[in-house]
Amino acid sequence: MFLERVRSQAPGKGWIEVICGSMFSGKTEELIRRLRRAEFARQKVEIFKPSVDTRYADTEVVSHDATSIRSTPVPNSSNLLLLAADIDVVGIDEAQFFDEGLPQVCAQLANSGVRVIAAGLDMDFQGRPFGPMPHLMAIAEHVSKVHAICVHCGQLATFSHRTHASTDLIHLGETDSYVPLCRGCFEAARLDQDAPAHRAAARR
Repeated sequence: MFLERVRSQAPGKGWIEVICGSMFSGKTEELIRRLRRAEFARQKVEIFKPSVDTRYADTEVVSHDATSIRSTPVPNSSNLLLLAADIDVVGIDEAQFFDEGLPQVCAQLANSGVRVIAAGLDMDFQGRPFGPMPHLMAIAEHVSKVHAICVHCGQLATFSHRTHASTDLIHLGETDSYVPLCRGCFEAARLDQDAPAHRAAARR
């Protein structure tokens, strides 16, 4: 049914851009930069974020360096279709926290002529693909992977290592709960975290 609706529409000029990477890699800064440029070009811009993200502000997208832009928090991806009428550019922050319907919503917006820019974590704290991000990256015309700096060795970091004890998939936090690590340091840190459990099991 979705494909039938797409075919019935006139070809649009929209597309999908994805900005991905680890925490502290500058994803939100890059999202805000692109959205600001669209505003300077007098395009109609609307920014959305998942309502679960309340770390800095309820109605703003805020980067780690305190750059901000007004946004609309929404509980699920279907709300974007209702709120993005007559919009030229749609920005989406923390895309990994949205439901699995987000890629289809983004495709529908792009097919109707909207430029969609989504930013999010490509991997969770265990190094696994995060939420709808893999699907979204697969259907996007443009994918930009940005990098942080590994806090242990100074190499490019692509992993978000959780230093907090929580094992929940979604755990909002900053430098008190996460650090960016390169592949080697990430694997070493995971081994260090697993070591106490292995020692306890051996004693039993």
